[in-house]
Amino acid sequence: MEQKLQELLDKIYTEGVNKGQEVATAIVRDAERKAERILEEAQKQASEARRKALEETEELKRNVASELRLSANQATHALQQQISHLITTSAVTEPVRQAFSDKEFIKKIIESLIDNWQPGQEGQGRLSLLLPEKDKEELGRYFSDKARATLNGALQVNIDNQLENGFRIGPADGSYVISFTDKDFETFFMDYLRPKTKALLYGKN
Repeated sequence: MEQKLQELLDKIYTEGVNKGQEVATAIVRDAERKAERILEEAQKQASEARRKALEETEELKRNVASELRLSANQATHALQQQISHLITTSAVTEPVRQAFSDKEFIKKIIESLIDNWQPGQEGQGRLSLLLPEKDKEELGRYFSDKARATLNGALQVNIDNQLENGFRIGPADGSYVISFTDKDFETFFMDYLRPKTKALLYGKN
């Protein structure tokens, strides 16, 4: 009887152990499968994160390169403009100022304008010549005498305190005035020479 009881206990124990081992094995297998799935998902996420990071890096590189090219082009263009401006200024400013400091040169321009003056509308038969204060004595007296001698009073000579050099001329009725100062000529010649200088230095493109 006692032996049968022991056998029964041994059998129950053995069955319990076996059952526990089966359950433990199943749990381990399930845990391993879950761990594999988690690892696969983590690897996928890591791979996707690397891919996105590479894409963002490449996009950043392209943007930076584009900005650098734009900045370089702008800097080059600005430098070309400055060089062209320096060259045209050097070529124009001093010669024009020297020319406008020559009273004989100014006289010839004014006389040429007077000689070629063709009055059109009524009231435009007389001319008004505006001179700087500093030229009042020499040019003012010269053209006042010339007006009395040869132009029958058709020329009015006045002083314009706003003028530093050169002169302005137009109909006596003031309908318009043409300005001939060193600044006017500098602007004209620089506008004319700037594109030619740039083309000479850097080509047409």
